Amino acid sequence: MEASDVKKLKDLEEENSRLKKMYADVAMDNQILKDLFSKKGWALPQKSS
Repeated sequence: MEASDVKKLKDLEEENSRLKKMYADVAMDNQILKDLFSKKGWALPQKSS
């Protein structure tokens, strides 16, 4: 591998890590909201297809 390839790979790994963290945060927020809705007895919005 050339130095430019190594840098690209490192950049992609960093971006992948950042995106995984973003997804985990959003998934956790989503679960918190679902738990809140169910505890309050509110209906969750239906998914539109």
